Amino acid sequence: MSPKGRMSRLGGLVVVGAMSAGLLAGCGEEKAPTAGEGKLPISISLMQVGDVPAKENGIEQKIEEYTNTDVSVQWIPQSAFDDKVNVMVASGEMPTIMRVNYVPTTFNAAKTGLFWEIGSYLKDYKNLSAQSEAYFDNIKIEGKVYGVPNFRDIGRTAMVYRKDWFDKLKLDVPKTLDEWYEVMRSIRKDDPDGNGKEDTYGTVLFKKYNEGVSSPLTRIAVSIGGVNKWGVDDAGKLTPEFLTTEYVDTMKLFKRLFSEGLINSDFPALDPSDADKKIDSGLVAMKLNGVAQNGKSFQQRLTPNVADGEIDVAPFQGPDGIRIAGEPGNYGMLVIPKASVPDEEQLKQVLTFLDQLMDEPLSTLQLRGLEDVHYTKTSDGKTEFKDFDGYQREVKPYRDNLLSVEGYNVSELVDVPIGMKGTKMARENEQYAIPNPALTLSSAIYTERGQELDQMIWDAQTKYIMGKIDDAGWEQEVANWRKSGGDQLISEFEASYAQLNGK
Repeated sequence: MSPKGRMSRLGGLVVVGAMSAGLLAGCGEEKAPTAGEGKLPISISLMQVGDVPAKENGIEQKIEEYTNTDVSVQWIPQSAFDDKVNVMVASGEMPTIMRVNYVPTTFNAAKTGLFWEIGSYLKDYKNLSAQSEAYFDNIKIEGKVYGVPNFRDIGRTAMVYRKDWFDKLKLDVPKTLDEWYEVMRSIRKDDPDGNGKEDTYGTVLFKKYNEGVSSPLTRIAVSIGGVNKWGVDDAGKLTPEFLTTEYVDTMKLFKRLFSEGLINSDFPALDPSDADKKIDSGLVAMKLNGVAQNGKSFQQRLTPNVADGEIDVAPFQGPDGIRIAGEPGNYGMLVIPKASVPDEEQLKQVLTFLDQLMDEPLSTLQLRGLEDVHYTKTSDGKTEFKDFDGYQREVKPYRDNLLSVEGYNVSELVDVPIGMKGTKMARENEQYAIPNPALTLSSAIYTERGQELDQMIWDAQTKYIMGKIDDAGWEQEVANWRKSGGDQLISEFEASYAQLNGK
């Protein structure tokens, strides 16, 4: 399947294979196999999102009861996550299941045999094999599957914005760079909150704004016809986004916004969570690195501060309609280290545990929480949140790290309109998702020096936006990147693309 096919649509479901007879006690309430007497011990390292859940909490207890396991979770702070994973990999001290990001360190560890290659086993697990091939294609390393994706909707890219401000100022969701400028200017200058002060911003940038799948610059560039991180032509020639007209023009827009005081000057040091708090407090109109499902939580956080403030969500649009940067369909993946799971029998036990996380009881647990605590059932068989704030604190850390897909093995959620709108938008907009054709390509220099090469460009972009370098300075930075390994990276990606796609 081509990268476009992998990313732009989920397509049909993979044929569901029968579970290995020895691993299932039946088709109904399966229980994980035990290692000798008692429960199967499962240690997991996960990324900390929000507060660390209390020990022996109801969520972990339900998981343990259903899977007949003894689960031990190590929570790693997001700010130190990749560094901690690197240390664990280097030391060989790894848990049964390890959440990792799709980064060069992971590629190298997989290629050197530290993680189990599980592609050939997936057909034997009914829930894992029921998910679209696209999810697994997008985490392949040199064509092989070394983990289970931490599933996310591919088409969930969206802007979260203050609809009441847009209505008051008679603004529409921007579709051209000129319209983006006007929206940003108007919200800064035309006093949408009516307090007589110039204290509002259209959006705020934040440190690491140009990294990862949710970069606002990438999203805007894609909306006006640009590429998603990398572009590829029919001959298999690859081009990084920052060498395309659409991306450079988007950088020029932000350079102008910065010079005119229309975006925040402190963005190189601003934490993303602090940027969100500015939206919560009623000072900022748009979150450009959000997803369609963010609308509900932003509305809940805004209302106590701005009683009549109204949040809405919208896909990024351009002159040709909706055009969004397709997400990889995951937020990292769960790998099984050979150091802690040394043989195939134990591997199958761990895969059974992961598969069971997507059975209806545990899908519901992750996506809704505990019945009559976080959610209730409606008379027509749907579900409804009872304590959404409690769910966000107590359940979301597990949902964000483990395995679940909204709409799979869970009853439909009755929600406030913006919540239902976001869920629907994330699913339906996959058809408008532009893939990143370099997502699973391999490169020796990127494995060794990818962070360094990326940082060169990220730093140059920041200097350009802040006016520390001009167009000639930007061209020189690009030339330095090329000489320092960028041209080699392009060549290696093109060779990898040709190998994987028969070009």
